[in-house]
Amino acid sequence: MSIIVQKFGGTSVASDESRERVLDKIIKEKDAGNKVVITVSAMGRKGSPYATDTLISLGTDLKPREMDLLMSCGELISASVVVNGLMRRGYNACVLTGAQAGILTNETYNDANILRVNPQRIVNALSDDIIPVIAGFQGMSEFGNITTLGRGGSDTTAAILAEAISADETHIYTDVDGIMTADPRVCREATVIDAISYSEVFQMADSGAKVIHPRAVEVARRSGIPLYIKNTFSNAEGTAIIHCPKPGSIVLEGNECKLITSIAHLNDRVQFIIEEGPSDDAFIFPLLADKGVSIDIINIFPSRKVFTVDKKQVWIVSEVLEQNKITYETIEDCSKVTIIGERMTGVPGVMARIITSLQKEKIPLLQTADSLTTIACLIHSKDLERAVSVLHRTFDLA
Repeated sequence: MSIIVQKFGGTSVASDESRERVLDKIIKEKDAGNKVVITVSAMGRKGSPYATDTLISLGTDLKPREMDLLMSCGELISASVVVNGLMRRGYNACVLTGAQAGILTNETYNDANILRVNPQRIVNALSDDIIPVIAGFQGMSEFGNITTLGRGGSDTTAAILAEAISADETHIYTDVDGIMTADPRVCREATVIDAISYSEVFQMADSGAKVIHPRAVEVARRSGIPLYIKNTFSNAEGTAIIHCPKPGSIVLEGNECKLITSIAHLNDRVQFIIEEGPSDDAFIFPLLADKGVSIDIINIFPSRKVFTVDKKQVWIVSEVLEQNKITYETIEDCSKVTIIGERMTGVPGVMARIITSLQKEKIPLLQTADSLTTIACLIHSKDLERAVSVLHRTFDLA
């Protein structure tokens, strides 16, 4: 017997038909003799009556505390409807809010951090053969206020509850067959990845791939509990997120281990170029940090500084530079393409293959940055699809 945490996203609970599939997935695990703990997102996406973005539009003038109360309603509705479906099919189930499930957070409304979890009510429900269905995305502060965990918070709920009850597996259900080698909307050759490491998924999410919230991956890596990304609407095996797959595992192709696991991208990047500034103008970066500006890629040379930021923060950067009489240029409409792979650490020639591939396609390379497991390239957004596709072929990801 295993304890399995199942999380179902907004599209999975959006309609009567999809919710029946959710019930099928839950009951399949339950009938196999496993104990199941369920967490759910709000129904559908913006425009659906109970979706989080729809609820937000109803309270545009609310303070953060009251907004969290409003936003927490969507998951409660989903949980109640799922419990109703389970009861209708003859299974005993109960609804728990995030607070009732024991999730205690700080009081940072709209983006709270979880401080600790007391899962006793979940444990009691499992002991009584009751399926607990928990409203994701929410918790309660030490002062008794309802808080929400930020975008993707239901993923975090699932991972943190799995850790708290020492679950054997966490299954994240969505509307795709698993994590893919690239965004299929950008690269038609993208395929589902069978297995991937926690670190690689964290890098994918941090580099723009909308697979699973980075905070959830960090919790799963800490606990060592395998995460599976699965499709509510198919019986595909999905993607296993585990510790780094070893040579001889399913990530091998022939006798050679693939260096690169996936390619992610971020749009709406803007590059700032400061030419021949004074050597002491590095003070500008602490000023930008104080203004909440997150710098994406940065390269500093004796007479030149180049960095990129999100398009939404361009006006802040421009204001700070102009106030300090620093001359600059910008290149707008950029995208960052990041190749990710734990096995490329220490392997020579990876950057050379990237540069050669892009040059053959006449795609200008504006800026680069690298770490042990990633290489990021800044390009013009108009070249994004070609760049991702050629890199996907170069590293044989299909």
